[in-house]
Amino acid sequence: MLTRNTAPGFSTTIPFNLSNCSVFLLIFDFAIRMEANASPFKLILGSSSIARRQILADMGYEFTVMIADIDEKCIRKEKPEDLVMALAEAKADAIVSKLQTVNNQELDSEAIFLIAADTVVVYEGVIREKPSCEEEAREFIKGYSGRNAATVSSVMITNLKTGIRKGQWDRVQIYFHEIPDEVIEKLIKEGLVLKVAGALIIEHPLILPYIKQVLGTTDSVMGLPKALVQKLIKESL
Repeated sequence: MLTRNTAPGFSTTIPFNLSNCSVFLLIFDFAIRMEANASPFKLILGSSSIARRQILADMGYEFTVMIADIDEKCIRKEKPEDLVMALAEAKADAIVSKLQTVNNQELDSEAIFLIAADTVVVYEGVIREKPSCEEEAREFIKGYSGRNAATVSSVMITNLKTGIRKGQWDRVQIYFHEIPDEVIEKLIKEGLVLKVAGALIIEHPLILPYIKQVLGTTDSVMGLPKALVQKLIKESL
């Protein structure tokens, strides 16, 4: 059975074999542990992003990392919100398929939730993903100088015990001061900007002084909005 909500929310229910009693016991167990201030439940983060790992660790969750083997370039949508949701769902589906193997079931039998996410940058109405080369990264960053851009980040939570899946996206607008060419060249030489959407790392010490205003949260720009993660986990119980 599959159900969906209108954007920006997403909801789907995947068939599962647990009895209603098992589901009740799972929720009851979770409530008891939270009431007793026990450590949060175990998660699987479906991302290799260092920033997302740090954010999730800062939230106090215990988690393991699994990478989705998908060709992101094969998934195309006109709207950035639709694109990040489609990519997060594809990543979630790929990892769930991995977990169906016997070895992975044993490895992650304690995990309750899978978190998949995606982020793109939107500049003058054009979607920007990871730059393909140094020159494209340089062009991206030069474009931000004295102007503004937006990030659109999605979060997709799958309850691995019940099959319930919830997703939503978040948009943040970022305004920049003029960024000196020498700063841009240092960023390019370092190379980290080549590994992120839109070559944009607003928390980077080199770029931080040139951030004029952020309308939204930094963790969303970094790829994993904390408030949205908490909200969707609660909705997926």
